[in-house]
Amino acid sequence: MAARVWRSSFKEILGRRLKFSAAGIRLSSSIPGSDVAAPKIPPSLKKGRLLTGTMIGLAIAGGAYVSTVDEATFCGLLFNATRAVNPLFALLDPEAAHRVAVSAASHGFVPREKRPDPAILGLEVWGRKFSNPIGLAAGFDKHAEAVEGLLGLGFGFMEIGSVTPMPQEGNPKPRIFRLPKEGAIINRCGFNSEGIVVVAKRLGAQHGKRKMENTSSSPHSMNDEVKQGGKAGPGILGVNIGKNKTSEDAVADYVQGVHTLSQYADYLVINISSPNTPGLRKLQGRKQLKDLVKKVQAARDEMQWAEDGPPPLLVKIAPDLSKQDLEDIAAVALALRLDGLIISNTTISRPDPVSQHPLAGEAGGLSGKPLFEMSTNVLKEMYILTRGKVPLVGCGGVSSGEDAYKKIRSGASLVQLYTAFAYGGPALIPLIKAELAECLERDGFKSVQEAVGADCR
Repeated sequence: MAARVWRSSFKEILGRRLKFSAAGIRLSSSIPGSDVAAPKIPPSLKKGRLLTGTMIGLAIAGGAYVSTVDEATFCGLLFNATRAVNPLFALLDPEAAHRVAVSAASHGFVPREKRPDPAILGLEVWGRKFSNPIGLAAGFDKHAEAVEGLLGLGFGFMEIGSVTPMPQEGNPKPRIFRLPKEGAIINRCGFNSEGIVVVAKRLGAQHGKRKMENTSSSPHSMNDEVKQGGKAGPGILGVNIGKNKTSEDAVADYVQGVHTLSQYADYLVINISSPNTPGLRKLQGRKQLKDLVKKVQAARDEMQWAEDGPPPLLVKIAPDLSKQDLEDIAAVALALRLDGLIISNTTISRPDPVSQHPLAGEAGGLSGKPLFEMSTNVLKEMYILTRGKVPLVGCGGVSSGEDAYKKIRSGASLVQLYTAFAYGGPALIPLIKAELAECLERDGFKSVQEAVGADCR
């Protein structure tokens, strides 16, 4: 069985055009970095070719093991093999490395998780079934280029975006800064987006492909299949929408995003918490938030929906909020029956050990390990303020199964990561899920849902 899987996957890889348009990389018949290559290749492209060649080489070398291992073991070998590749990304500029990673996932040059998730990790939120609560946060696949490949890594869900109505370049480069010893990143990308029209075309194509696959596999299983997974693949897809930097009507921007993209989303997110768009965080004020949520809910509800109804609407908030700010947001969420909150976005503060880092003075939002305690405290506070009536998504500093477990005990039904994935690569995902399952079993919980808010009771 494993041999058949390998032959099929290998044939598929060979059949793909070995092209990484996002990074400006094309593999030719020459060996990357050899004398045959074109002269004066920029160093970043040379490194990109080396990285790409290494990834493909590892995939080919893995075939030697196929005849002696079963499918699950082989799958584990592929994920572990990415540990050898991932350090090479550090040789590239952060933004170039990010483009290569997204392009690799979009072309299928990443392992695909074929092992079932532990049953203890399964849960249902908003009437949607998640095979596990670990998701990829918005910001990694901003333009919906690699949804299938990223969900195939084994995430229970992922979020694309933020997507703005009109295309925009974002802030000037450099705008992403690594702090590897601290497990952190500072970014001030500023909603760089290809715009809702481009993203809608991509999501529409993926949605159509998903429908065709379900129909062809079994005409009677389509509804069950979509219920188990989502509109774009085996996991649940969230669409995160933002406003254009120069827009004078933020509400209109969010309404336009809902009208164009909500039909492809398993859930929608209003991002009003990025620190890199001037004035955006002012929308978290009680009056502004209430007005925004009301109008966006109305825009969503006026559309025609099938039996499943409209996608749930969530709001993503910042960790840099006062007690009064949190109380106001909780009051709006309860009064308007908001479907959920994501807690949290990046922080403009520089908690230890980042405060003494040479890059601490760079403007932008800080993500990663130093954000964990702050974001988890806000998560716990919001769970208490909403009395557990509003599903919460815990985001910020998660790098292990134990971290995910702490988020869940603090009130999160679902957990997102980004920075740890950027540093740890695909091999981190099965590790986090296994650790989380061990934590739940260790403390006697039979499911994720039993553990939600355990530290707040």
